[in-house]
Amino acid sequence: MKRPAGLYLAYLFQFLIAANILIALSLGEYSQVFTGVIGLFLTLVPAIATRRWSITLPWQVNLLIAFLLYLHVAGEIQGYYLLYYPYYDKIAHLIAGITVSILAFAIVLLLDRFSRLNLSRGMIVGFIIITAMAMEGFWEIYEWIFDTFLGTNLQHGLDDTMLDMIFVLVGSVIVALAGNRYLSRFSKEEITDTLVIPKEPPAE
Repeated sequence: MKRPAGLYLAYLFQFLIAANILIALSLGEYSQVFTGVIGLFLTLVPAIATRRWSITLPWQVNLLIAFLLYLHVAGEIQGYYLLYYPYYDKIAHLIAGITVSILAFAIVLLLDRFSRLNLSRGMIVGFIIITAMAMEGFWEIYEWIFDTFLGTNLQHGLDDTMLDMIFVLVGSVIVALAGNRYLSRFSKEEITDTLVIPKEPPAE
């Protein structure tokens, strides 16, 4: 089966993340090396999920994940967060809100299918927004820990933190509205059928 061309773009972003890790390593910026390694690992999670649980995501989602993590890693190591502040940071948070919300949409539908939760459309939409905001909360805690104990400069005051959360909220609402419309056109089963790799019948 031929791979979509957009998937190779995701591979390019993975390569660029790896290149940034080497740059940080050469500069002795070990906290940034750690961030880069975590980012590179997260880009591999969709492939791991595909092999382990027979779950597949559209290539556009894989590209979005790789692009988001590249934005963060390059923003830290290349200094784009400071160089283009606040625009780079807020765009990154908006994309983060969209990416996490799409993943939340896929996860909640899969949970609904395999756990037989029979969630309503409103509950699914709510789950999308709550998940994105929860992840953003953990992210802000991560930034505070690094600033406090490692001397980094990830947070720039209360206004910066609140704007970060607002941009994530905007991204999650966009996906929630799109997901709600999607669910009005297709059943949950039809959507999850595109996410689950069918098992091949045993050979006779």
